[in-house]
Amino acid sequence: MKIAIVANQAEGGRMAFSLIEKKLQEGLKTLGLATGSSPLALYDTLAHSELDFSQVTTINLDEYVGLSADNPQSYHYFMQEHLFQYKTFAANYLPDGQAQDLTRAAQAYDQVMTEHPIDLQLLGIGRNGHIGFNEPGTAFDSQTHLVDLTASTIAANSRFFTTEEEVPKQAISMGIASIMQAKSIILFAYGPEKAQAIKQMVTGPVTEAMPASILQKHADVQLILDASAASALPSETR
Repeated sequence: MKIAIVANQAEGGRMAFSLIEKKLQEGLKTLGLATGSSPLALYDTLAHSELDFSQVTTINLDEYVGLSADNPQSYHYFMQEHLFQYKTFAANYLPDGQAQDLTRAAQAYDQVMTEHPIDLQLLGIGRNGHIGFNEPGTAFDSQTHLVDLTASTIAANSRFFTTEEEVPKQAISMGIASIMQAKSIILFAYGPEKAQAIKQMVTGPVTEAMPASILQKHADVQLILDASAASALPSETR
């Protein structure tokens, strides 16, 4: 893993922008996207840039079950608000959280990734080490699947809803094996609440109890951290 410690999210967004710009010049065709607060500075920079994404396909990590695309808390809505209304892409794919057959919808999403191999995947990390909605205990060989969200993830996401009771209890998420198939990965983490997850991801054993630890086995991972998220890392790893 390569580790970059930045002053703040704005600097982290600029660094990720430069990496994406370089990948575009090298022929990037498919970009894996993430939601949440961590990539917002990047999306703002991309939205106001001159980069041309008209030949690039996007594939999102996950989506809540039961929320329509026009629900302000859906990830469809998030991506439209922060990126898609500003930039034209060849195609944008997100899981169908309203499908009648959610298992079949997950299988169809894997087919999308087979047809559009991801060149660069963006990730955040949960306090419990989840990537996408792959909670602790998720098998490393998992493909896109239906997830029952843990109480800690529901609580963490409740800040986006009026009450915790409104937070969906399930999601469709790329699996860990799906994420690991990306050629390159950028993971953002900001704030002291992410420090222990980052430490365990980088220095701990590779275990399904810490989903992000599998990234130790990926050939091209760039971590973009602020000082507080990196604060628990041994000095020799920084």
